[in-house]
Amino acid sequence: ADAYLAAGQSAEAVAWFQRVLADRVAVLGADHPGTVAARRDLGQALMAAARPGEAVTVLGGAVGDYDRILGPDHLDTISAREELAAAYWAAVRLPDAITLYRRTLNDRERVQGARHPDTLTTRQKLADTYLADGRLKDATSHYKKVLADRERVLGPDHLDTIAARGNLGSAYHSAGKMASALQLYEEACDSYQRVLGPDHPDTLARSANLSSAYYSVGRLTDALTLLRDTVSRCERVLPPGDPLMVAVRTSLTNLAGT
Repeated sequence: ADAYLAAGQSAEAVAWFQRVLADRVAVLGADHPGTVAARRDLGQALMAAARPGEAVTVLGGAVGDYDRILGPDHLDTISAREELAAAYWAAVRLPDAITLYRRTLNDRERVQGARHPDTLTTRQKLADTYLADGRLKDATSHYKKVLADRERVLGPDHLDTIAARGNLGSAYHSAGKMASALQLYEEACDSYQRVLGPDHPDTLARSANLSSAYYSVGRLTDALTLLRDTVSRCERVLPPGDPLMVAVRTSLTNLAGT
């Protein structure tokens, strides 16, 4: 089952994980730790197979088992609860995902500490979910906290910190606060260039995003200049059919025609 999942053959993986779970229930019993782990593995495989509705059911059962057997504050219970939140997200049940991410964040803060890497990752996911649900004030508040904590814990040039800076920019963009959004986009783009180099795919993607932001505030010349440079660098380092290459070329064609 693990081999099928690693090979990207998720449908086959699901079938084998279902067999593993059935056998462990029969041999070990429903409450054996190995059985509970198998149920969680099946839920993860269902997520990989893009079957989030079924994953919600299976992972919900796993969370209940972990909660009953290990207790609500055990790290395996907390992690399983976070996976269930992700399944809710994938099933477009964003209010349920928000509720569960909030609980998971509170648990991680209490058990692991407010600035533990796992806690920061959970806060990031909660902010992402708020943003997807259109709750921009809540999203911005949590993105600010993520950025501040990652700067303190990891430093300003860590890739997770840089990504957090760009995510906060996206929240400001969605809220129409373009001056703040542009500042953060520019800082993130400069940081990627400094840390990864100007031709790294992540740097190129951020450059494309920044050019789009320039265009949205009417800075057409800046947008075209940056996008032409980005296309040139993409052509130098990416294969012709690369999705980023295609997207950047399409954006340039559209902007040049305005």
